[in-house]
Amino acid sequence: MTEPIMENNDVLILGGTGKTGRRVARLLPGARVGSRAGAPPFDWTDRATWEPVLTGVRAAYLAYYPDITVPWAAEVLGALAERATRAGVERLVLLSARGLPAAEPAERAVREAGTGWTILRASWFCQNFSEEFPVTGVRERDEVLLPAAPDTVEAFVDADDIAEVAAAALTRAGLDGRILELTSARALTLAESAAELSKAAGREIRYREVAPEAYAAHLTAEVGLSPEEAGMLAELFREVLDGRNAAVTGDVAEVLGRPARDFADYARETASAWRPAA
Repeated sequence: MTEPIMENNDVLILGGTGKTGRRVARLLPGARVGSRAGAPPFDWTDRATWEPVLTGVRAAYLAYYPDITVPWAAEVLGALAERATRAGVERLVLLSARGLPAAEPAERAVREAGTGWTILRASWFCQNFSEEFPVTGVRERDEVLLPAAPDTVEAFVDADDIAEVAAAALTRAGLDGRILELTSARALTLAESAAELSKAAGREIRYREVAPEAYAAHLTAEVGLSPEEAGMLAELFREVLDGRNAAVTGDVAEVLGRPARDFADYARETASAWRPAA
């Protein structure tokens, strides 16, 4: 791996409290983290907060909330990328979604802003099974509930791998102008993923397919999402978890110089997430 060409304190992490952003922040101590509670504060919905956090930054990680596929994401990310260019930011690293045409307008808006850029198209996160939603209630019901068929194949990616690739793209040379597709080295069916969780937890964890409407109701009741947000996520997961991302890539290994983490490794390392409380 090449030597760093940027210092950590030249880096801004937007979405720094999310699954990947907080991991990038741990890897780059001293980087600035943009959040509503930050100093200065950052809010995707308040453009008056953008310029202060961009001042003095040379590279920025963009993990857009609520999701890069929402209809307004391209306009918001494009506007931020243009302001970043004017502020002198040299490189933008965008977290995107693999296999989703709805993410492409936002990708294009960032690519056309005038800075250097790297796009990280991630498969479904391993950590979706253990951190916050979308998979909830596994510990209580021994069941994985999703709006997708059990034989759907997915090349899951570990959020720690995403963060390491992002940190490399932010601070090192050689990844500008690249669209990277991030996966593990082994694809699994959703039923097989539940079997890996079973091995790690030491008990049977079943996979159950439900209709998008039932899944949305589940997110509303158990996670507290609004019906609108729950419905959007249910449709998004129904779309992306249809086997379109079954193929594995070597992009993680190429960037990091080691194999991508396997789902089984993730399951073992986070087994306590599915073991009943003592």
